[in-house]
Amino acid sequence: MKTVVFDLDGTLADTSSDLIAAANACFRDMDAGDLLDPAKDAATALRGGRAMLRLGMERMGRTADDPLIDKYYDALLEHYARDIATHTRLYDGAMDSVAELKLRGYLVAICTNKPERLAHELLTRLGIRDHFAAMLGADTLPVRKPHPEHLFETVRRAGGDPTQCLLVGDTATDRNTSKAAGRPSILVTFGPAGADMASLVPDALLERYSDLPDLVERILGKV
Repeated sequence: MKTVVFDLDGTLADTSSDLIAAANACFRDMDAGDLLDPAKDAATALRGGRAMLRLGMERMGRTADDPLIDKYYDALLEHYARDIATHTRLYDGAMDSVAELKLRGYLVAICTNKPERLAHELLTRLGIRDHFAAMLGADTLPVRKPHPEHLFETVRRAGGDPTQCLLVGDTATDRNTSKAAGRPSILVTFGPAGADMASLVPDALLERYSDLPDLVERILGKV
């Protein structure tokens, strides 16, 4: 079956404020105060915990490979797990679009570089975990995006055909995953890094979720 695979952070939901809050909790533990700004640093947040810690280290005048990054990474995840959905919100129309895709006969799944337990917890808290046929996180397999097997195995576990899938994402990692897999991608323009998506030359850009089902049909064909 044809499968539409979604990234999570920055694609289905804006998780940046809760991620930055977790990073700032670590910086406060270092007696450095809040080093990241929820608005200005949202794009960095969606690149992951280590990216946020590296940015904070640089603002403290330390190197981007400072050993404190590894030391505090697990602490960041624990801070985040405690307040994983305080400020997170689904993008407008995201779940309506997912429902419409399912009505048209497509399978839907999630492939994220967020640790699996945190992704499962967030989706459960948002009340949407059961809407997806499969969900694979960064540590579900020995590989993760941009390795194509992360995408392919997500499709297999959803019950789909890896040769008939499409990835919806918001970063160069998602675009590189689709390239490596030889499969099409749609990148959203409403996330924190939306202005940069056109330069990645995806198969389509998505400005609003209401357009997604028709875009999928144009690229993958009708089920």
